[in-house]
Amino acid sequence: MIESAVDYETLTAEKLVDEVVRNAQRGSVCFTSSFQTEDMVVLDLLRKRVPDVPVIFLETGYHFKEVIDYRDRMVKEWGLNLVNAMPATTKEEHEKQFGLLYIVQPTQCCQIRKVEPLMRSLEPFDWWFTGLRREQSPTRAGLKKVENHTTPTGKHMKKISVLADWTWNDVTKYAEEHGIPQLELYARGYTSIGCEPCTAIPEAGADPRSGRWGGKKLECGIHTFSEKS
Repeated sequence: MIESAVDYETLTAEKLVDEVVRNAQRGSVCFTSSFQTEDMVVLDLLRKRVPDVPVIFLETGYHFKEVIDYRDRMVKEWGLNLVNAMPATTKEEHEKQFGLLYIVQPTQCCQIRKVEPLMRSLEPFDWWFTGLRREQSPTRAGLKKVENHTTPTGKHMKKISVLADWTWNDVTKYAEEHGIPQLELYARGYTSIGCEPCTAIPEAGADPRSGRWGGKKLECGIHTFSEKS
C-alpha cells in the first residue's frame, strides 16, 4: 500500500475516493455493502472511478426479501461486480446444528454468518471501503475517514469511510440529486437494516441502530473484529 501525505480528514467524499483510487494498485480496492442508502452513495462514487470494484455482500441467509430484490435490481441496473460472501454452512445446516442461534447467542450467529465470511473475502485487498458514518451510532462516533486495520490473520489494510462526517440529510440529498432509488423498507420506518429476525423499527427519536438485535447490542462484529493500528 502506498502511504499518502494528505490529511484525509480534510477531504470531501469525492476527493477522498479520488485520492485512494490514485494511490491504490489495480485490484486492491473492495467495498462491503448491505445496500442501504449510505452504501449506495459510496458505491455511486466508487463505480464512476472503479467500474469493476468488487461489491462484497454478506449473504447470511436471513435477509429481508426486499433487500435481496433491491440488491439484484441494482446489480443489474448498475452492472455491479457482486461478490456474495457465503458462510460455511447453509441456513438449514446452521439451524440444524445451532437452532435459532440469533435468539440465544446473536453475537455467535453474527460471527459465523457475517464476520468469518467477511474475513475470507477481504484477504485479497488492501483498501476496504465502507458506508459507515459517525452519526449512525455511539459506537461509531470516533470513526476516522481512513483507519489502519489488522485482521486476526495479520492482514494489514486501510479501512475507508468516506461518509464518516455526513449526516443522514446529506446522504438522502445526494441520493435524490443523483437518482439513486431507496430501499422500500425505509418508508416503513426502518432506519438501519440487517438480518430480518434481528431488525426492528426503532422508537421515535431513538438511535438509528437501536432497532438492531432488540437493542441488546449495536454492532454485528464486522466492524470490530479487526484491530486498529
